[in-house]
Amino acid sequence: MSTPSSAPNRPLSPFMLGQYYRFQLTSVLSFLHRLTGVGLSLGAALLALWLIALAGGPWMYAAVARHLTAWYGQVLLFGFTWALMYHLGNGIRHLVWDFGYAFSMKAVYAGGYIVAAASLLLTAAVWALAYAI
Repeated sequence: MSTPSSAPNRPLSPFMLGQYYRFQLTSVLSFLHRLTGVGLSLGAALLALWLIALAGGPWMYAAVARHLTAWYGQVLLFGFTWALMYHLGNGIRHLVWDFGYAFSMKAVYAGGYIVAAASLLLTAAVWALAYAI
Protein backbone atom coordinates (compact mmCIF):
# COMPACT_ATOMS: atom_id res chain seq x y z
CA MET A 1 0.00 0.00 0.00
CA SER A 2 1.50 3.34 -1.00
CA THR A 3 1.14 6.53 0.94
CA PRO A 4 1.15 10.09 -0.40
CA SER A 5 4.67 10.58 0.93
CA SER A 6 5.93 7.60 -1.11
CA ALA A 7 5.02 9.36 -4.40
CA PRO A 8 6.50 12.86 -4.12
CA ASN A 9 6.69 13.39 -7.91
CA ARG A 10 3.02 12.69 -8.48
CA PRO A 11 1.21 15.73 -10.01
CA LEU A 12 -1.29 17.49 -7.82
CA SER A 13 -4.58 18.96 -8.92
CA PRO A 14 -4.72 22.76 -9.35
CA PHE A 15 -6.94 23.01 -6.27
CA MET A 16 -4.38 21.20 -4.14
CA LEU A 17 -1.68 23.55 -5.37
CA GLY A 18 -3.72 26.49 -4.10
CA GLN A 19 -4.61 27.67 -7.61
CA TYR A 20 -8.04 28.06 -9.14
CA TYR A 21 -9.11 26.22 -12.23
CA ARG A 22 -9.26 28.53 -15.22
CA PHE A 23 -12.02 27.68 -17.68
CA GLN A 24 -10.84 27.11 -21.20
CA LEU A 25 -12.88 27.55 -24.35
CA THR A 26 -12.83 23.80 -24.95
CA SER A 27 -14.29 22.98 -21.54
CA VAL A 28 -16.98 25.66 -21.85
CA LEU A 29 -17.98 24.39 -25.31
CA SER A 30 -18.08 20.82 -24.04
CA PHE A 31 -20.34 21.85 -21.16
CA LEU A 32 -22.57 23.83 -23.53
CA HIS A 33 -22.84 20.83 -25.85
CA ARG A 34 -24.17 18.70 -23.00
CA LEU A 35 -26.43 21.49 -21.74
CA THR A 36 -27.93 22.10 -25.19
CA GLY A 37 -28.52 18.36 -25.55
CA VAL A 38 -30.64 18.46 -22.40
CA GLY A 39 -32.35 21.62 -23.64
CA LEU A 40 -33.16 19.97 -26.95
CA SER A 41 -34.74 17.05 -25.12
CA LEU A 42 -36.96 19.45 -23.20
CA GLY A 43 -37.67 21.33 -26.44
CA ALA A 44 -38.73 18.08 -28.08
CA ALA A 45 -41.29 17.64 -25.29
CA LEU A 46 -42.50 21.20 -25.98
CA LEU A 47 -42.75 20.38 -29.68
CA ALA A 48 -44.78 17.25 -28.84
CA LEU A 49 -47.09 19.36 -26.66
CA TRP A 50 -47.57 21.81 -29.52
CA LEU A 51 -48.38 18.98 -31.95
CA ILE A 52 -50.84 17.43 -29.49
CA ALA A 53 -52.52 20.82 -29.09
CA LEU A 54 -52.64 21.21 -32.86
CA ALA A 55 -54.37 17.84 -33.18
CA GLY A 56 -56.66 18.64 -30.22
CA GLY A 57 -58.53 21.37 -32.02
CA PRO A 58 -58.74 25.18 -32.02
CA TRP A 59 -59.42 25.59 -28.30
CA MET A 60 -56.45 23.48 -27.20
CA TYR A 61 -54.16 25.04 -29.82
CA ALA A 62 -55.14 28.55 -28.74
CA ALA A 63 -54.28 27.70 -25.13
CA VAL A 64 -50.76 26.60 -26.10
CA ALA A 65 -50.23 29.30 -28.74
CA ARG A 66 -51.08 31.99 -26.18
CA HIS A 67 -47.99 30.98 -24.19
CA LEU A 68 -45.71 30.47 -27.18
CA THR A 69 -46.49 33.93 -28.56
CA ALA A 70 -46.01 35.66 -25.19
CA TRP A 71 -42.63 37.25 -24.48
CA TYR A 72 -41.51 34.35 -22.27
CA GLY A 73 -42.54 31.83 -24.94
CA GLN A 74 -40.60 33.75 -27.56
CA VAL A 75 -37.51 33.76 -25.30
CA LEU A 76 -37.93 30.01 -24.79
CA LEU A 77 -38.27 29.41 -28.53
CA PHE A 78 -35.27 31.63 -29.26
CA GLY A 79 -33.21 29.66 -26.74
CA PHE A 80 -34.42 26.40 -28.28
CA THR A 81 -33.41 27.64 -31.74
CA TRP A 82 -29.96 28.66 -30.51
CA ALA A 83 -29.51 25.32 -28.71
CA LEU A 84 -30.44 23.50 -31.92
CA MET A 85 -27.99 25.51 -34.02
CA TYR A 86 -25.18 25.24 -31.47
CA HIS A 87 -25.67 21.51 -30.95
CA LEU A 88 -25.78 20.94 -34.71
CA GLY A 89 -22.60 22.96 -35.31
CA ASN A 90 -20.72 21.35 -32.46
CA GLY A 91 -21.89 17.92 -33.62
CA ILE A 92 -20.42 18.62 -37.06
CA ARG A 93 -17.21 19.73 -35.32
CA HIS A 94 -17.11 16.40 -33.50
CA LEU A 95 -17.65 14.55 -36.78
CA VAL A 96 -14.63 16.36 -38.21
CA TRP A 97 -12.65 15.10 -35.22
CA ASP A 98 -14.03 11.58 -35.75
CA PHE A 99 -12.48 11.61 -39.21
CA GLY A 100 -9.14 12.54 -37.63
CA TYR A 101 -8.92 16.21 -38.60
CA ALA A 102 -8.48 19.51 -36.72
CA PHE A 103 -6.75 18.22 -33.60
CA SER A 104 -4.13 20.97 -33.28
CA MET A 105 -4.89 23.44 -30.51
CA LYS A 106 -5.13 26.24 -33.06
CA ALA A 107 -7.73 24.28 -35.07
CA VAL A 108 -9.64 23.24 -31.94
CA TYR A 109 -9.96 26.86 -30.80
CA ALA A 110 -10.74 28.13 -34.31
CA GLY A 111 -13.46 25.49 -34.66
CA GLY A 112 -14.90 26.48 -31.29
CA TYR A 113 -15.09 30.15 -32.26
CA ILE A 114 -16.61 29.23 -35.62
CA VAL A 115 -19.30 27.07 -33.97
CA ALA A 116 -20.14 29.82 -31.46
CA ALA A 117 -20.38 32.51 -34.15
CA ALA A 118 -22.26 30.28 -36.60
CA SER A 119 -24.82 29.31 -33.96
CA LEU A 120 -25.59 32.95 -33.28
CA LEU A 121 -25.71 33.89 -36.97
CA LEU A 122 -27.89 30.91 -37.90
CA THR A 123 -30.26 31.63 -35.01
CA ALA A 124 -30.57 35.25 -36.10
CA ALA A 125 -31.16 34.14 -39.71
CA VAL A 126 -33.89 31.67 -38.71
CA TRP A 127 -35.69 34.28 -36.64
CA ALA A 128 -35.32 36.97 -39.30
CA LEU A 129 -36.79 34.57 -41.84
CA ALA A 130 -39.61 33.60 -39.48
CA TYR A 131 -40.56 37.24 -38.88
CA ALA A 132 -40.23 38.07 -42.58
CA ILE A 133 -42.73 35.34 -43.46
